[in-house]
Amino acid sequence: MHLHAGSVDETARHVTHPDFITACEQRFTRSFGTPPSVEEVRSWRRSWPALLKALCRAQLAPLYVLLEYALPATGERIDALVIGKLPDGRLCVVVIELKQWTHARIDSARRGLIGIGERTVQHPARQVGGYARYLQDWVSTDELELSVRGVAVLHDAPADLVKKLRELSAHGPSADFPVLGRDDLDAGTAPELLAERLACTDLQPPAPEDVTAFLATEHQPSPGLLARAGRVIEGNDALALVGDQDLARQEVWHAVTDAQRRGRKSTIVVTGGPGTGKTVIACRLLGDLCSRHNANPRLLSPSGTLTRQLKRTVGDESRGLITTFLDKVPTSVTSNSVILLDEAHRARTYPDHQRNKFPTTLGKLMDRAAVSVLFLDERQIVRPTEGITLAQLAQHAHDNDRTFRHIDLTTQFRCNGSTAYHQWIDQLLQPHGTVSPWAGADYDLAIASDPEHFTEWVERHQSAGHTARIAAGFCWPWDSPPTPPLRREVRIAFDSPEGRRVWERPWNSRADETGLDSADVPARPFWATDKGGHDQVGCIYTAQGMEYAYNVVIIGDDLIRHNGRWEARPQASHDPALKELPPPRYLQYALNSYRVLSTRGTKGTRLYSTDRATQSYLEEVLPLHSL
Repeated sequence: MHLHAGSVDETARHVTHPDFITACEQRFTRSFGTPPSVEEVRSWRRSWPALLKALCRAQLAPLYVLLEYALPATGERIDALVIGKLPDGRLCVVVIELKQWTHARIDSARRGLIGIGERTVQHPARQVGGYARYLQDWVSTDELELSVRGVAVLHDAPADLVKKLRELSAHGPSADFPVLGRDDLDAGTAPELLAERLACTDLQPPAPEDVTAFLATEHQPSPGLLARAGRVIEGNDALALVGDQDLARQEVWHAVTDAQRRGRKSTIVVTGGPGTGKTVIACRLLGDLCSRHNANPRLLSPSGTLTRQLKRTVGDESRGLITTFLDKVPTSVTSNSVILLDEAHRARTYPDHQRNKFPTTLGKLMDRAAVSVLFLDERQIVRPTEGITLAQLAQHAHDNDRTFRHIDLTTQFRCNGSTAYHQWIDQLLQPHGTVSPWAGADYDLAIASDPEHFTEWVERHQSAGHTARIAAGFCWPWDSPPTPPLRREVRIAFDSPEGRRVWERPWNSRADETGLDSADVPARPFWATDKGGHDQVGCIYTAQGMEYAYNVVIIGDDLIRHNGRWEARPQASHDPALKELPPPRYLQYALNSYRVLSTRGTKGTRLYSTDRATQSYLEEVLPLHSL
């Protein structure tokens, strides 16, 4: 998909006309379901004419150009793609990333990141390199062999900024992708030199059928990409399987093999509570499938946080293979695909997306793929706009003539492998929640007497080199800006021997990238794992799917103990997705949320309630927190 396609000279004649931009806005809205932002349209108006002028001055008018070319397996778009023909007859595409930068913050210790205003972004040469790698891995085929080049065009950037950016990218793979600034595009530059700088010096106009073939090529992972990704996963010790995990992996593998041999579509559901290894099994299966001919695998998750962590674990080879699944079916999923949907319980089920009580988008995804493997824990459904159940998936398979198989994981690998703890917390967080006092010896569980005690506990474990985090119910405002300094919005008043005190902490950052000037405030996807995360409070949306060694859970006033059972108080919630629900419906989401939060710690957990009656109940069933 792209917003405009045409020869350079034709595009240059129209790009400054208001109607041209209006048509692109309309095409964007039709294609993506939402209008482009004001900032994006402003960047088009400034950058497109600058690029087209440079291309024309370089006497490249007969070449072909695509504006805003979408990479469907990633959700990203290339600003401009110039298409030409090499002397040997191969098609050549030149990736062009456009920037309006005039200044930037640069840290030589973090060479791949640049500070622009309040944002932290990729170095433009690194960004271009990622796009070029994608085109080689997903579009270049035996039938359409592509030569891919790239250049970052910073048409307003002064020489000193360009010099610094070049110094950062001078070594490593980014060195293959030049950074051009204002002076490099000067009107007095000789056409031959300008064409060389734009990586187009030897290109001839493509034939119309060449452009048509490029646009018609279906984006599929190349054998080389699959082989590299498979090797990375195979060699990653963090993704090793133990016991029941490996048994489940083999069961799924055999089911996939059987489904593909018989040519009948199949649904496989892997259920299991927190810590039973669903995510690691999904990753290992992705590695297995990467080595299987014609499997065309994808690892999807409705959780952007989990997706970012998985991409970090597997590395750059996962580009396009691991992605977030929300409201649209990835266009690269085809009839031979095997999809692995981790955290399937978080699949979106908006009322207007329903079709015969089965989520429309999820249904379309499963209809398109040959085999759908879903990893599911129904008690991790925490929003009314999410959730799918084992029974619904079984019925869907029956209604659509799909083979159905269910695999249940029981062995516990989180929470120190303590089955006793998982059974205890599951029983505690039932509506009545009647449990015997905790007497387990295989997991460090206690109640924290006050916030100062659990803060000291967290800091002690952090100092010892362990990951320790504090998470809470969404019972405080969250109005902090996405970038530091963060507001201390989580506030708990409590009594201490020194008198009435107030404990304060900020929520985790809402930014998707860690700021260049605030390395100790990790971005939202990395709050659970990166340095400094223990100084902020996480919530269900940043903790779900993650784990850390030591875990504090603050139960807010939205869930209290009254008359021998749990009661919901949605009026105490600040979660816009939940706070308007009636108490009986809110209750199950609250219980599920606190269950998820209570199962993040691999070695130990401390519980604390802001409600006095609830804290008193917890004191009856838990030992007192000790350091």
